[in-house]
Amino acid sequence: MTGIDGTARVRATTPAQDTPGTLRRIAAAAVCASALVGCSTGGAPDSASANVASETLSSVTPDAATAPSPSPSPTPAAVRCRAKADSLTTQQQAGQLFMIGVSTSGLDSATRKAIESGAIGSAVLLGQSDAGASQISAITSELGTIQPAGMPLLIAVDQEGGQVQRLKGQGFSNIPPAIKQGALAEGQLRTQAQTWGKELADIGIHYDLAPVADVVPKDKQGSNAPIGKLNRNFGNDVAGVGSSVVEFTQGMQDAGVATSLKHFPGLGEVTVNTDHGVAKDTDITVDDESLETFRKGIEAGADSVMISSAIFTRIDPDQEGVFSKKIVTDMLRGDLGFQGVAISDDLGAAVAVGEVKPGDRAVRFFAAGGDLLINADPKLMDEMLEATVAWAAKDPGNADRLAESAGRVLALKESAGILTCD
Repeated sequence: MTGIDGTARVRATTPAQDTPGTLRRIAAAAVCASALVGCSTGGAPDSASANVASETLSSVTPDAATAPSPSPSPTPAAVRCRAKADSLTTQQQAGQLFMIGVSTSGLDSATRKAIESGAIGSAVLLGQSDAGASQISAITSELGTIQPAGMPLLIAVDQEGGQVQRLKGQGFSNIPPAIKQGALAEGQLRTQAQTWGKELADIGIHYDLAPVADVVPKDKQGSNAPIGKLNRNFGNDVAGVGSSVVEFTQGMQDAGVATSLKHFPGLGEVTVNTDHGVAKDTDITVDDESLETFRKGIEAGADSVMISSAIFTRIDPDQEGVFSKKIVTDMLRGDLGFQGVAISDDLGAAVAVGEVKPGDRAVRFFAAGGDLLINADPKLMDEMLEATVAWAAKDPGNADRLAESAGRVLALKESAGILTCD
């Protein structure tokens, strides 16, 4: 978010989506296997050699009737988790699409009721805490006892470093701001991020809403309220920021913690923090160079991309990014090919969307192609859920859109190691 402001979990071996790299490795393995039979290091084999090879092969090849059947290939996570989503009721599917705010001081009865009654699928810890790991572990343990729709809660936090480090005290490193992280020597940030990720995993947190992939121009470092002014950016150039985004993402992966690139398509140029007002970007275009940092993070395996609630006038001047199909579906899904979870910036307490009715915030985000909505205000939960269920009931296309997002969220949970979609 822009600043609303204990056993380590291991990711499932089946990824949430098949990547081109995975497919290339499978193809290469197949080629290497076939190359072991009937290949020579020199020219064509003589007839004697060919006969020996033929006799040897025939002597070890079992009859077709007795040959073991090949092991079936695993079904991709996206397919299995969509099937699991289809087995849920519309109400349960809708609940999986919300991440509700929970105070770092403890889970109050009203928030617990909202989670249980709405079958909410995820929670995010909000507010600064200096109490240390033991207190946070008690909260995550309590959240772990809640199993809406028979499925575990995905627990997230904003643990970037600097001024946006929610969890501090004994058991947590003092994480430097991103601007200092970006100055580390090659490889060091990945190592550090793995340490920070393990600290989260050890206390039952599955998902870090980081890293920030926004590129802040050097001359706007002090005027860029949500990012630059708080030193949340890794640097001021695309290449440097991209490299840091990759290392942070990979380090968290090494610790078994899911990640989110933010704030797509970029908050580096705005002067207003969307938590406190309406922000407009008049610079970023659909083919902007700064989008490369998000592309790098996606290629590195980022689990989700957070959509900004700023208005991007050169892309879609009529609505906030979180409500824009051009940004979520056309740019993120189409241009960048991202098939993971598109998560919103806060749509509960943020002033940027304060003029939009809570129910409409939810419906417009999902209609744009979004998957997981952050709601920092539990009092709005019922209204958002009811509007979402009613929207899905209006049209089969809406219902399919809802199930599609539920499948992606379940795949994210499986990737985080807390759920199996089989």
